Amino acid sequence: MSRDIAAEVRDFIRQNFYLEEGLDLGDDVSLVTGGLVDSTGMLEVIGFLEEKFGIEIGDQEVVPANLDSIGRIRDFVTRKLDRPVASA
Repeated sequence: MSRDIAAEVRDFIRQNFYLEEGLDLGDDVSLVTGGLVDSTGMLEVIGFLEEKFGIEIGDQEVVPANLDSIGRIRDFVTRKLDRPVASA
């Protein structure tokens, strides 16, 4: 199943956060330092990612390297989806 993760995340952000009309929401735009998503909003993004893609995001994974931009989120989700789930 092929997914456009970046497009799905971009659509979620556009629909759930008050962004200026025509605002550049490219893959490399910083969501937090760019003022697009605050810390509470990031919790919403994390909840969306977990529900939409069926992944679990641990506290140690909530770092800018994984979640600061749409491109980083796309790469992070792709890695999570490719990773086998550890059995209990």
